[in-house]
Amino acid sequence: MKTSIPQSASPALVTGGTGFLGRRIVGRLLAQGRPVTILARHAAPDLAARGARFITAALDDTAALRDACAGIHTIFHLAAKVGVWGRHDDFYRANVLGTRALLASARAHGARTFVHTSTPSVVYDGRDLAGADETLPLTTRCPSPYPLTKAAAEREVLAADSPALRTVALRPHLIWGDGDPHLVPRVLAQARRGRLRIVGRGRNRVDMVHVENAADAHLLAEAVLSRPGSPCAGKAYFITNGEPVLLWDWINRLLVALGEKPVERRIPLSAASAIGACCEAAWRVLPLRGEPPMTRFVAAELAKDHWFDTTAARRDLGYTPRISMTEGTAALIAHLGTSCA
Repeated sequence: MKTSIPQSASPALVTGGTGFLGRRIVGRLLAQGRPVTILARHAAPDLAARGARFITAALDDTAALRDACAGIHTIFHLAAKVGVWGRHDDFYRANVLGTRALLASARAHGARTFVHTSTPSVVYDGRDLAGADETLPLTTRCPSPYPLTKAAAEREVLAADSPALRTVALRPHLIWGDGDPHLVPRVLAQARRGRLRIVGRGRNRVDMVHVENAADAHLLAEAVLSRPGSPCAGKAYFITNGEPVLLWDWINRLLVALGEKPVERRIPLSAASAIGACCEAAWRVLPLRGEPPMTRFVAAELAKDHWFDTTAARRDLGYTPRISMTEGTAALIAHLGTSCA
């Protein structure tokens, strides 16, 4: 018979614990005094100095996964291959096979809870998503391998739920905040090079989630998942700030506040999609590095609504965003203004 360990002292594994969101979760766990193991490609000296145990490996290293899961109560699975372009096999190996192997190791070592970080793009269907909820089916057709493989991984995580290993999938959308190394810096870089264009009408509404709110949701999911008869076991939840913004208005307010020129040049969605298709073809045939400047998936994301109903997360997880879009945007502007000074 297993000995019950108080959650406040239970060991946790965080895959991708050196990433933007992963660091926030690791910091919270360490502050609780919990033993934390991080599985990542590279160690982080600052987290190691705070007591985190590191296993440096990729998700397809099954021996490392077995080592990482030994003695673990909760697994926060954040690691994934992300991006809008690349070989499907590379995404499949990391996102599907890696998740499958991690689930097998979790079961073999008696882990009790598994919190999986998914993405709203798992319900991509090429159309506007306005107030979408969890009843939407997982995508099976998408011009990008990332949503396809994340959908397959989420499907396996939720199917793995059992009394022995409780699982849940969270779908945070466009994580941002101080220290964001991807979303906002990429937008700023493209704007400064004069390469950013408003795609479509420019009135599409989009949800985002502040990184601290996303971390809250993960810890809440763990707590609720640990309860007998948990309402979230085997389910998926959209996680956002619950304050959809007009995407291009928000981007331009950010640019102007940082002393940059607002984006005014426009391109129709049909033209952006055609350019994306041409870029994809060139990247498939020619030995070109990096991601194409435009893809069909990116064109749709920049032009269409994608905001979500978080009623289920509020009801089942007790999730309430602590940091509003206004508060978070002001803090981000102050942070970026200081770092660029």
